[in-house]
Amino acid sequence: MAELKITTNVIAAENDKRTAALKSDYDALGENLSRRGIDIETITRDVEKFFVAVPSWGVGTGGTRFARFPGQGEPRGIFDKLDDCAVIHQLTQATPTVSLHIPWDKADPKELLAKGDALGLGFDAMNSNTFSDAPGQAHSYKYGSLSHTNAATRTQAIEHNLECIEIGKAIGSKALTVWIGDGSNFPGQSHFTRVFERYLASMAEIYKALPEDWRLFSEHKMYEPAFYSTVVQDWGTNYLIANTLGPKAFCLVDLGHHAPNTNIEMIVARLIQFGKLGGFHFNDSKYGDDDLDAGAIEPYRLFLVFNELVDAEHRGIKDFRPAHMIDQSHNVTDPIESLISSANEIRRAYAQALLVDRTALDGFQQENDALMASETLKRAYRTDVEPILAEARRRAGGAIDPVATYRASGYRKQVAAERPASTSGGGGIV
Repeated sequence: MAELKITTNVIAAENDKRTAALKSDYDALGENLSRRGIDIETITRDVEKFFVAVPSWGVGTGGTRFARFPGQGEPRGIFDKLDDCAVIHQLTQATPTVSLHIPWDKADPKELLAKGDALGLGFDAMNSNTFSDAPGQAHSYKYGSLSHTNAATRTQAIEHNLECIEIGKAIGSKALTVWIGDGSNFPGQSHFTRVFERYLASMAEIYKALPEDWRLFSEHKMYEPAFYSTVVQDWGTNYLIANTLGPKAFCLVDLGHHAPNTNIEMIVARLIQFGKLGGFHFNDSKYGDDDLDAGAIEPYRLFLVFNELVDAEHRGIKDFRPAHMIDQSHNVTDPIESLISSANEIRRAYAQALLVDRTALDGFQQENDALMASETLKRAYRTDVEPILAEARRRAGGAIDPVATYRASGYRKQVAAERPASTSGGGGIV
């Protein structure tokens, strides 16, 4: 941990200001939960063991199709990104792994491992990129990648994914996430059936290269950058892909990749039921794939998703181990602060879902008592679990109030002095 730039003294000093209040709040919540037959210590221990991966690209300032406004102290490359990711985990004790995106994060695997070890970080799922062109590549992805009409372009995209697997093997990753922007912008531009056949054939080649203990996550998205048709446009198509490829293929659910008002928690339940839920990209949205901070718009929906996950755990679903990762674009906030907030909101939804009285809920569902079934969920959701989250962080060596501690540390000012200011004002989400 020698490379961490926030000293333990800063965390200790900030925690000292809040420890007495936390103890009072924690004891009061414990008494309240005890009257409901819930042991607060059991919930706290479960929360301590719940982790979510952070995206390497998330610590940079995002943007829109129209503009990007650089922030202070932006990371210059993957090693700066890892420094920022380490701060998030140091303060939250909830994000011990980082998900890399190739080719953005391409580096010597030995150096990546050494840096991760020095910061106390591991590596989560690898992410390939065939939705944009890398400098010097032979074939453009303007009209598609894994589903392109040109066999050479498809081969190039396949080989890129195979490279991601090799890098992942060297740094201890166990999964590959594949999202493509393939689709069409005009009716008649693409043959729906042939384009999907080409995609499946390409994915089959990638699937064959997976190590035995790896998983392949396919990710659906309703639109963007293809606005008329998207090759992997919804969870049904995603399920077809995972089912066609084999037992190591699963569906990844991004909370922003659905039409407004879609019942995402029911999609989660369906994928659990048929053994194809691979994991999540957590974020939030108001209008589309907004990539807002988790819980910023619809915290109740986030809770309802976790209600399905905890229900699956409660029922003892075999080999149930969904991957959890944040996937956000931070346009107007400090990315580190947003990722800290999101990690806490994700843990909050998990803690609230643990409070659901499953026996009572089962009974109300069986009796068709709609009101009381709904109230059972709401009672858990309305419970302020912040003392549990804060205590879980404190016990693990994190910050009782991580955002306040981050600001007190002066980390952003420090790295802004070390990293050259970015002058890019162009568009683009990353």
